[in-house]
Amino acid sequence: MAAVDSFELLYKEIARSCNSCVETLAVVGALYTASKAVILMRDCYSFVRVHFLPRLMPSTRLGRRFGEWAVIYGASEAIGKAYAEELARQGICIILIGQEGVSVSDTAKAISETHQVDTMVLVADFSQGHAACKPVKDALRDKDIGFLVNCVDDSLRNSPNFTGLSEDLLWDVINRNIAATTLMTRLVLPGMVERRRGAVVNISSGACYRPSPSKAALSASTAYLDNFSRALHHEYGRHGVFVQSLVPFQVAPHGASAGGWLIPQSDVYARHAISTLGISHRTTGYWPHTLQFRLVQSMPEWIWVLGSRMLTSSC
Repeated sequence: MAAVDSFELLYKEIARSCNSCVETLAVVGALYTASKAVILMRDCYSFVRVHFLPRLMPSTRLGRRFGEWAVIYGASEAIGKAYAEELARQGICIILIGQEGVSVSDTAKAISETHQVDTMVLVADFSQGHAACKPVKDALRDKDIGFLVNCVDDSLRNSPNFTGLSEDLLWDVINRNIAATTLMTRLVLPGMVERRRGAVVNISSGACYRPSPSKAALSASTAYLDNFSRALHHEYGRHGVFVQSLVPFQVAPHGASAGGWLIPQSDVYARHAISTLGISHRTTGYWPHTLQFRLVQSMPEWIWVLGSRMLTSSC
């Protein structure tokens, strides 16, 4: 009986300890569930506020809020061209800057005839370094520059492995995506700070979040633009300048067949992206792409790398 009594006492002590642990775990679980629920509600609210409310509620005139002129670097890209056309549709005068004057001039002429706004074309080769800045600086003097849009050159999207790229092509990519963006921002930003208004929009790619095999130079360039934009936001947001990092996924050129709701045409994407100006400093600009971005954030890196290799091998 003594042994049985001692066993019963031991069982009661263990049960009392377990009950205490269960209560503690229940409190921890409830707090964890509540925190996740709060985060989910916050993300849902942010999702609606960024992507839906601006398109349902009328906003102030962009020219009055930021300025009357927009500088677009990379208008030969589908997204850059569509962004310029959407700004022009809202009455913003357009300055297009590119390395090849013919295609950019055609874009400027089409924008001017369609939307009845003033347009300018500047040819600048930033491989020349600082020498390319002076003519641009002279042309922009005394203009109320309210927007600067830098669009990444994605010519390396279907590139071979890194060692298969020529040195000339790499220098060209670095100049177009890194040097030109940095120098253009340096040229335009002082005037915006002085007027205490303006918007700098750097359009890169959703690939900036993860390293992509066979696209090392492109993903690194987009990561630079993303980090550069976020740092400028913290530095100059208090001076009245809105700096935005746009990180879209795949967008189809205007007129091309879109790949469903995940791959919109460039004009559809531009309308959505411009509605986020002044609201989100870092966004995909298009709500289905935001869902993609959240999925990329949650997946392990090895899954992303494996998927990138499978897509590369299938192309």
